[in-house]
Amino acid sequence: MNEQLMKVLEHINITYRDKAMSGARNYLNVDIGKVALELGFKTLHKKYLKREGVVALKDPQPGMKVRIDGRTFVNYAEYANGLAVPEYIAKTANLPFTQYTANDSMILNFV
Repeated sequence: MNEQLMKVLEHINITYRDKAMSGARNYLNVDIGKVALELGFKTLHKKYLKREGVVALKDPQPGMKVRIDGRTFVNYAEYANGLAVPEYIAKTANLPFTQYTANDSMILNFV
C-alpha cells in the first residue's frame, strides 16, 4: 500500500508541477482518494477519500477564493515541490518531507 500511496502523491506532483511553488499563499486542495481511484487503487480510494493535499500555487487561479487561517495546517508535511499533506499520510508514504509551515493566512482557490 505504501508503494501505491507513493504513486498517488507522485501523480499529484506531476499534475501540478508547473503551477506549484513552495511557500506560496494561494493554494488548492486535491482529494487524495479521488486521485487514487483515477489510478485504479480502490483500497486507497476508500481509505483516503476526502483527505486533501494542499498544492501551493505560484499564481492565483481564476474563480472563487476563500481566506483560511494558516493554523489549519498544523501537523502537515511538505514535499520540496509545494505539495503538503497531513503528516500521517506522509509517514505512510515513506517519502522524505519537512514540517509544513503555512502563512498566517492562506487563500484557497476553487478551480
